[in-house]
Amino acid sequence: MLGLDPLYVANEGLFIAIVDTAIADSVLELMQQDDKGIDAAIIGEVTTDHAGQVVMTSRIGGRRVVNYLAGEQLPRIC
Repeated sequence: MLGLDPLYVANEGLFIAIVDTAIADSVLELMQQDDKGIDAAIIGEVTTDHAGQVVMTSRIGGRRVVNYLAGEQLPRIC
């Protein structure tokens, strides 16, 4: 609505962990046991399909390459 891309603005208080698929479900379960991790979710996977790129799939099935940030990030206003 404001023309800001949520992939490129500061996201305070968020955490991402990249773990082996063999332990992903266990790690997720442990994170969800904490009040602050109740909404934790597996949001992707590392594949060899697009080496060196991050490809995002939308809720309706569209795909988008997540490019490196061009220019400066917005400053954090606390």
